[in-house]
Amino acid sequence: MNRKIISILIGIAASVVISLAAFGGSEHDEKHRVDEHKHGAQAQSKHEHGGNPLIEEMVALDIVFRDVVSAVAMSDGHRVHGALEMMHGTMEKTHEGVKHGTVTLKKNANRLSDFVEQDKQFHGKLEDLAKAAHKNDGSAMLSLTKDLLDRCVKCHRDFRMP
Repeated sequence: MNRKIISILIGIAASVVISLAAFGGSEHDEKHRVDEHKHGAQAQSKHEHGGNPLIEEMVALDIVFRDVVSAVAMSDGHRVHGALEMMHGTMEKTHEGVKHGTVTLKKNANRLSDFVEQDKQFHGKLEDLAKAAHKNDGSAMLSLTKDLLDRCVKCHRDFRMP
């Protein structure tokens, strides 16, 4: 499993490097493009999913995780840290949705408290990743990113229909 994840990360990193070399653009232009993409995706998610905070969190996480994987592959802690900023407040919104009944699970709905606990632990690991990124600790960033991916898969297997 670890070799497969490492191979995926290397493949993504190679694609990013090739894309950067091919398209050249400045860091400022790239950041602006990514910011526009993130904000547009968030607005679209809110519209399409009726304000379901869990779906909004998952859309944000999908965008963030793609940026994180790319940045970790390039050992760029600054980019990892910047990508993670989009996740601030998402857990709290999801948990409020759980309390108000706007968040439901497609699978194992009776295990909502387990979902909330897994979500808290996941966000704790995101904080650990932010700390590792702040230190630009490439080994820790890679290890935490792989752990986070495993947690994503587990949560989807536990609570989302196939």
